[in-house]
Amino acid sequence: MNKYHDIGNVRLIGDVLFLTIDGEEISFRLTRLSPLFAEATEPERNTFEISPSGYGIHWPLLDEDISIDALLGISHAPEGRQRKIA
Repeated sequence: MNKYHDIGNVRLIGDVLFLTIDGEEISFRLTRLSPLFAEATEPERNTFEISPSGYGIHWPLLDEDISIDALLGISHAPEGRQRKIA
């Protein structure tokens, strides 16, 4: 299994998610990541799972997933659409 990211020290204060990704402390406002968080209750926001591979975070009570790459602004082009530059 490939390990995408090393995720640790995850905590939620209000609507701000604090976590360490690959050794760097980062914070994100949940309400800017998804409109579901704007109406979510505290228990719904605080019930989340980090994928074992470090790929993303899942909120089962909201059925919401956010990839770590998306949080970091990393995008991946589909393999068939990549262009080579000569």
